[in-house]
Amino acid sequence: MDATPQTLVERLAAAIAEAILGGELPPGTRLDEQSLAERFGVSRTPVREALRQLGTGGLIDVRPRRGATVSSVTPELLEELFVAMGEVEATCARLSALSMTPIERRRLADLHGRMGEDAEAERAEAYAASNLQFHGAVYAGAHNATLAEVAAGLRRRLSPYRQAQFRAPGRLPRSHAEHGEVVAAILRGDAAGAHAAMLHHVSLVEDPFEQLSRVAAGKGRPAAPARADGGPPPDLRS
Repeated sequence: MDATPQTLVERLAAAIAEAILGGELPPGTRLDEQSLAERFGVSRTPVREALRQLGTGGLIDVRPRRGATVSSVTPELLEELFVAMGEVEATCARLSALSMTPIERRRLADLHGRMGEDAEAERAEAYAASNLQFHGAVYAGAHNATLAEVAAGLRRRLSPYRQAQFRAPGRLPRSHAEHGEVVAAILRGDAAGAHAAMLHHVSLVEDPFEQLSRVAAGKGRPAAPARADGGPPPDLRS
């Protein structure tokens, strides 16, 4: 296994979240650790950690001695979380345009350049890892520890929803282009432009998950299969 335990947990949480939001695991479904471990080709330990992570975001309900079940995912909850995150991240981007040091700006530009290669090659896992670094660099560049802490907390809470997006066809190049608008504004010191670009980026991430949550709640059209070829879930050991 070439992934660290934390990386495996994050990947597993994203895969379970995708199955829930896509309608494969409807509200009320009991999530058995052993069954999930077999489904995704992992041990029960990362499954347990992934379920705990999903529970903090309200996607599943975890109760002592009663196990975990899929919660009712409401569009209203997702909208509240994404709106909060969008506003906080946009503020971080605005402050970064004003406060980033020359070294921080160069590092952000370099990171964005490297991410372009992963986006073009559709390397979702590598891009997702760099995506965390990208947004973390924007938080740090704001030079406001309190704001960075709030932003990181919201990102952790929404991480399963956001990571699942990178499996959508064509999403990586679009995400990279949206990041490019943010980077360009920060590099030229355009605070208003950086704010608008980041807010736009986060709002585009929110849209597909609001649609998925409506499906999972039984308010939309039937969910499509997790894979177009109807194959089994991905083996997360690689």
